[in-house]
Amino acid sequence: MNLKQILSVIDGRLISDSADLSTEVEMACGADLMSDVLAFTHSGTLLMTGLTNPQVIRTSEMAGIKAIVFVRGKNPPPETLALADSKGIPLMASHLTMYEVCGLLYASGLASCDIRERDAAARDGLGSGQASTGS
Repeated sequence: MNLKQILSVIDGRLISDSADLSTEVEMACGADLMSDVLAFTHSGTLLMTGLTNPQVIRTSEMAGIKAIVFVRGKNPPPETLALADSKGIPLMASHLTMYEVCGLLYASGLASCDIRERDAAARDGLGSGQASTGS
């Protein structure tokens, strides 16, 4: 799903001055704990969060987050905007709650960061990027 489609689904608005709305994301995750972002997301993820501090951008960069949606009508401070711009991470916002945003995106076909799949792969001894064949 691309960022333009995401904005439409969540009744959102683009915060970043320059963002490529054709940017595709593969999956989404809603979290306010940055430790969860590091532990459970994958590169190419869309992050939904209510946190607006610069640490969200730093964590997102480390985790390979493609874009961020601030929920509940939150607006990031100037230092967060500047850091996101310098790192090339598009920022969006929605007046909806995290629950609503996640639900709308999931219902529209955007996959979740399925930690069950990752945990199953770890149990099966598969490395990162490998998928179980089910046999």
